Amino acid sequence: MPLILTEEQTMLKEAAEGFLSETAPIAHLRKLRDDRDADGVSRDLWRQFGEMGFAGILVGEDHGGSGLGPVEAGVVAEALGRTLTPSPFLGTAVLAAKLLGDGGSEAQKAGWLGRIAAGEAIVSLAVDEGAKHRPERIATRAERAGNGFRLNGAKGFVLDGHVADALIVAAETDEGLTLFLVDPKTAGVEIERTVMVDAHNAARVTLSDVEVDADAVIGSVGGGRAPLDAALDLGRACVAAMMNGAGDQAFQVTTEYLRTRKQFGKLIGEFQALQHRAAHLFTEIELARAATIGALQRLEAGKDPQGVAVSVAKAKAGRVAELAVQEAVQMHGGVGMTDEFDVGLFMKRVRVLNELFGDAGYHQEKLARAQGY
Repeated sequence: MPLILTEEQTMLKEAAEGFLSETAPIAHLRKLRDDRDADGVSRDLWRQFGEMGFAGILVGEDHGGSGLGPVEAGVVAEALGRTLTPSPFLGTAVLAAKLLGDGGSEAQKAGWLGRIAAGEAIVSLAVDEGAKHRPERIATRAERAGNGFRLNGAKGFVLDGHVADALIVAAETDEGLTLFLVDPKTAGVEIERTVMVDAHNAARVTLSDVEVDADAVIGSVGGGRAPLDAALDLGRACVAAMMNGAGDQAFQVTTEYLRTRKQFGKLIGEFQALQHRAAHLFTEIELARAATIGALQRLEAGKDPQGVAVSVAKAKAGRVAELAVQEAVQMHGGVGMTDEFDVGLFMKRVRVLNELFGDAGYHQEKLARAQGY
């Protein structure tokens, strides 16, 4: 397939960017940060996501969603990267909707998918446990207890976990990895908000003898590895799209600065060295965007079972976004890292997104292993 958006996807892109630039620009992030908002995310804005159809982009029409696919989810994710908007979109509309839609019971789907699509519920995936993304190394245990299970363990980097209405917890059982839908108000669940360097939200979740019924299992007992990997690959591709949006917007801000800032009586954009750097960055951004669209298309077609295309996109987008924000700061000079200028915020956001669901090194190793090295 051509590595470009269709006419319908382009219309969605314009709608998402227009909505976010008007309703939740970077000033929205600054206000939540500066006001030390207790949630760090706007529930009202999330409900507007539902009204616009963004919250339910992966939810089937039978549950009130848009019934669209990975490419469309990536389009919205890229728009979020441009405006740095704090939103439960990635954790809820992408990861949770994917897991519940693919493996949830009818009761779980009926109870949650409609609320997600309407922007009325936030559901967070709790998978990572260490300083680095290692979903294959999960120490959280779920032991059978009566008619259900007893969970013990600790999770970190749980996106918007402090405001979640439900948690999807990955835990090892005797049968293998299993996914559980857990009410955060259950006895034994402790949640601590962690404000990240980019002013976005995550949480630490501690599970101490948390008892859940058997109907809390998503899919089958011991059958959680494949759906978790599929959801994480989709999340990684959407994070790549977010980094493309953040990197490209930092580039746009920088080129505008080059057109207006004067030094030695000349616009700095007239200096050939800066023109060469800007041209090189433009081509890199286009390559990263093509790799990301290709990965999303392959996910939609079911042609990337090992996540090879996703790893290429995540690693490439991460490297290019890092280059984009570094160049943005350097071309702005020392003022680039002052809070008055937005480019410093883009740098912080890209640093966090690079770590989320595996940095470039993680995906380079994954790609090598998939090819037999």
